[in-house]
Amino acid sequence: MTSDLLAPLDLAFWNMESAEHPMHLGALGVFTAHSPTAGAHAADLLAGRAAAVPGLRMRIRDVWPLGFPYAFGGAARVPDPDFDPLRHVLLHAPTADFHAEAGRLMQRPLDRERPPWEAHVVPGEDGVSFAVLFKFHHALADGLRALTLAAAVLDPMDLPVRKPRPEEPAKGLLPDVRKLPDVLRGAVSDLGRALDIGASVALSSVGVRSSAALTSEPTGTRRTAGVVVDLDDVHIVRKSRGGTVNDVLIAVVAGALRRWLDERGDGSAGVAPRALIPVSRRRPRTAHPQGNRLSGYLVRLPVDDPDPLGRLDTVRMAMDRKKDAGPNRGAGAVALLADHVPALGHRLGGPLAGQGARFWFDILVTSVPLPSIGLKLGGNPVTEVYPFAPLARGQSLAVAISTYRGQVHYGLVADAEAVPDLDLLARSLTEEVKELLAACGS
Repeated sequence: MTSDLLAPLDLAFWNMESAEHPMHLGALGVFTAHSPTAGAHAADLLAGRAAAVPGLRMRIRDVWPLGFPYAFGGAARVPDPDFDPLRHVLLHAPTADFHAEAGRLMQRPLDRERPPWEAHVVPGEDGVSFAVLFKFHHALADGLRALTLAAAVLDPMDLPVRKPRPEEPAKGLLPDVRKLPDVLRGAVSDLGRALDIGASVALSSVGVRSSAALTSEPTGTRRTAGVVVDLDDVHIVRKSRGGTVNDVLIAVVAGALRRWLDERGDGSAGVAPRALIPVSRRRPRTAHPQGNRLSGYLVRLPVDDPDPLGRLDTVRMAMDRKKDAGPNRGAGAVALLADHVPALGHRLGGPLAGQGARFWFDILVTSVPLPSIGLKLGGNPVTEVYPFAPLARGQSLAVAISTYRGQVHYGLVADAEAVPDLDLLARSLTEEVKELLAACGS
């Protein structure tokens, strides 16, 4: 295994982390157990398989000028010579509430001296189920890469064979002089894009109220909750009003926030929080195949609109405008600026960048793709999968969404002290789907 220099955005995630502000993502898989000992057997399988997955043996270390002279202040993924999977795969006592346990485990930072991932196996007290909480640092893997690593320790899947892509010619360290005009044009274009993004970020905070319920001083505590929605119900709404499945799922979040704010007494009048909708820009065979390549759309959620179909139409039109403009422009594309910051700048400015998230967006709403085929561990099938996004500093709530075998799973992560009533928000998501169906005449 060779070292792998962290991509700029990975380095940013690594440097903005603190003990009170962990930057790991997670996924809680709930399995049907074939026997009361299935959880313990699953832990043994995970530990045994993890030892054979190269990506799980990689820790993150600072790089020195001798090894990477062009990346002073950077970091790289390097093989851990002392890797022990038993330090990463942990079996817990049985519980009656998987999400309560997941919240407790999500608030614990990953050990930065080891490969930054963990798999927590939690048997159910009922004896017929168990859960596995996977945790990956965002610098080790984004949602797509984390899915690949997790799948590598689950039971083998019969995937379609893909034809290999032709190899791209290797690039030298210095640009081809014949292409310098293109390089200069690209630099000018990058500068113009950076100015556009900066102006959009400044304008994004003007004019519309958010809600104090979505912001908080970080306490390091975490609470999680999960909601399952029938994908057929989502398609009924989509076919009635147009747009995409994702438009409907985002509109459901807007309506649930409205219901939640009103019921907890904060009020939704005039509230239109800025939601960051991440967009993956990863391309195969890039310089950083495992690195984060993210942009995003910044969308105002119409929480203050009392009409559920009006909220959906507003979200659909806003998403259409963002897609027409593309993921490289606007305030949501601010993550792209990480590529233009030197490694030392990320190291020195990471903590400040983390604190600035609250000025950029109010809530993260992200989708995590999952395979349509059934996932298993030790022959025990996965019945539910709840993705958990990192919680930005100064924000009290993040929403991640996955679709798996005909069901939509909402994974909610919140600051436990700021949002003690996360279950109320979870119920509001379910009620919002019912309201949308009723409004569509179903």
